[in-house]
Amino acid sequence: MSESDNEIKRPAVPNVSSEEYRLIKELRERSPAQNPPEAILTLGQELSDRLAIVMGSWRFVIVQSALLALWLALNIAAYAHHWDPYPFILLNLMLSFQAAYTAPIIMMSQNRQAAIDRLEAHHDYQVNMKAELEIELLHDKMNLLREQELVEVLRILRTQEERLERVEAAIMKRGEDR
Repeated sequence: MSESDNEIKRPAVPNVSSEEYRLIKELRERSPAQNPPEAILTLGQELSDRLAIVMGSWRFVIVQSALLALWLALNIAAYAHHWDPYPFILLNLMLSFQAAYTAPIIMMSQNRQAAIDRLEAHHDYQVNMKAELEIELLHDKMNLLREQELVEVLRILRTQEERLERVEAAIMKRGEDR
């Protein structure tokens, strides 16, 4: 028996460790690809998201710019009654008030979105880890089947070789008997 015969007969060495087997069993039970994480929003989170969507749109910028232009035009053109004369202190106060409230609300929405992104990244990692481990297991199974097939082919070849030797011996014996 040669060294190559010994190499072929040894069982397949799995590429997946026992820790990875435990992890894949856990991931199979959770089935992360079919069960993505769901965010349950509170009323405040819902409001901050809606406000961030509205304030971050071109429609808001255009409407606010039009209102500011109208405010300025009416105050400059009003001959008799200027409710906010130049330097437009009331307008400045209103814009500061708007900025003071919207900035923290938008930041809350961004922080929540960052938390959701982290959760989704972790979920994607679990799905990818499961896929990688499943592929490793398939490789192990294919290697084992290939090795079993090679062992069977070698066994058949040895059997054929023994038969051939017996046939040759029988032919030689007949040749000597004649």
